[in-house]
Amino acid sequence: MRKLFVLMMALALTSMSWAATAKEDALDRLTKAGDVLKEVMGAPDKGIPQEVVEKAKCIAIVPHMVKGGFIFGAQGGKGVATCRLASGGWSAPSFFAVTGGSWGLQIGVEGIDLVMTIMNDAGMKALLSNKVQLGGDASAAAGPIGRHVSANTDIKADTGILTYSRAKGLFAGATLNGASIRQDDDSTKAVYGLSGEEAYKRLLTGQVPAPADVRPFLATVRSAVSGSLAERQEQKKEAAKENAERVDEKDRAKGMPQSDRPAPATSEEPKK
Repeated sequence: MRKLFVLMMALALTSMSWAATAKEDALDRLTKAGDVLKEVMGAPDKGIPQEVVEKAKCIAIVPHMVKGGFIFGAQGGKGVATCRLASGGWSAPSFFAVTGGSWGLQIGVEGIDLVMTIMNDAGMKALLSNKVQLGGDASAAAGPIGRHVSANTDIKADTGILTYSRAKGLFAGATLNGASIRQDDDSTKAVYGLSGEEAYKRLLTGQVPAPADVRPFLATVRSAVSGSLAERQEQKKEAAKENAERVDEKDRAKGMPQSDRPAPATSEEPKK
């Protein structure tokens, strides 16, 4: 009896430790996904056009997907997704995994950030299912890039999902046909205590309130969609540039001989 009790206690502690680790991993993924969105939307003339995120019904991000050559496999990537609600807000983020798929871009790159914008009802319906194959269950295409979409750029209404990838600072639309997206059950259970095929749909349709841990990510999404995120990122870059210029001026002044330094300004009038 005592051995059975000890075994049960050991199993319980192991389970608690696993749950804590799974939740930490999931929340870390949320943080990294938010960072990716900030950096992508703040990229001058190289990010996702503002018009795309404004029209997106859902946004999905996979931070640091690992791949090799043309194919990325089961070790590939885990991401987060949130969908726009009828109230105008965004759903509690759901967790998913991406496997399979072929790439015609960035051969041999080991780390890729992936962003997907779901643009129509068909794409959203496919995302709400427990498993969707891009190019099969949902049409997918490489998305346009730039701060804004030019007047002659066509954002096709019949394309369910626009895909983007970034590797080592390079950002571009990326084809992802053949990739499968499925619910990440472990992360979903760790963060929300939910499991089963309906959990994914309940989260993305707003049936589950967003806990405090996930709200910073949702705040980043709201800022990205409103356009204020790109503006703040641009302001930060300008401030950093100005600060660097001031430091350079101070460094140059320190290195100048006293005779070469400009005379200090004075308010006294020259004597006649």
